[in-house]
Amino acid sequence: MKKKTDSSARGAGINPANPYFKLNHEYESELHDQPADDDIQDPKTQYIKVFPKTMINKVLSPDISIMYSVNPYQGCEHGCIYCYARNTHPYWGYSAGIDFEQKIMIKQNAAGILRKELLHKNWKVAPVSFSGNTDCYQPAEAKFKLTRSMLEVMLELQHPVGIITKNSLITRDLDILKALNEKQLINVYISVTSMDEELRRNLEPRTATAAQRLKTIKLLSSHGIPVGVMLAPIIPGLNSHEIMEIAKRTSEAGALGLGYTIVRLNGQVSDIFKEWLQRTYPDRYEKVIHQIEEVHGGQVNDNRFGKRMRGEGKIADIIKDTMIVARRKYFEGKHMPALNTELFISSTMKQLSLF
Repeated sequence: MKKKTDSSARGAGINPANPYFKLNHEYESELHDQPADDDIQDPKTQYIKVFPKTMINKVLSPDISIMYSVNPYQGCEHGCIYCYARNTHPYWGYSAGIDFEQKIMIKQNAAGILRKELLHKNWKVAPVSFSGNTDCYQPAEAKFKLTRSMLEVMLELQHPVGIITKNSLITRDLDILKALNEKQLINVYISVTSMDEELRRNLEPRTATAAQRLKTIKLLSSHGIPVGVMLAPIIPGLNSHEIMEIAKRTSEAGALGLGYTIVRLNGQVSDIFKEWLQRTYPDRYEKVIHQIEEVHGGQVNDNRFGKRMRGEGKIADIIKDTMIVARRKYFEGKHMPALNTELFISSTMKQLSLF
């Protein structure tokens, strides 16, 4: 049996039917006697150009502190099996499964659209988060550089920006990040899910290794750039036991803050995650699913504001208490600084500068 290499690995093992299609079809190989990995070829990632009219999204969830987000890419090659953003792919006519990882939409002229929106007369300055949905430093960024071009706009207009990523590619843009930080315009959050490399590779096959993420935190911090860590998501029975270790090692690398969310399997992510778990960790399947159900009132998903991100019940309380201890032990006296909203160069200021 052929073993997939890291470069060809995908997170999802299935392509659930698009719920918006009246008719669906599936492919079945004629090579029934061949092992699965020999039977299925791993297609290369497809980059699809799209032309959106807007870039800035208003975040309506009271569970999230950010007000606005920007996503230069739709779909994500990182392949994180638990990703809630998978459910947005069917709106584009694709599946939330393998398609989400292989069919990546590239938002053309993202920087130009962003600049136009920020200079609109009605825009009220507030921090904008890059990667509210899919990772702005996913592999496509190395080729298309949409995130870098948008950061250049933020620097030009001296507008505050936050970034969350799990890819060390962010260090490529150290020059812009340093320039933004000189004016207190940048916060970075590195998402860390596990220090166990086998688990990381299975959960998030095309992301940076845990070691690379620690190096990224250390490098950014060494240049004075504020870096926090998001332990997201915590999956009971898989990585929930790693909270203290992740807190310790990321703090030692220079992180200033530690946040978390508990996994929730919304929409088709439930089927995708369950298929992956049964295939990858069959011996833990029942335990993990039952514990996820326990933190969400008997379901694997909970849409209630105030509950959906943190869960409830005994297991959720243990996770919450462990996070409190971790912050007290490893992040005492540390905090992420507030972003500067006073320097923004609005359209009015640009017009005045002409006279």
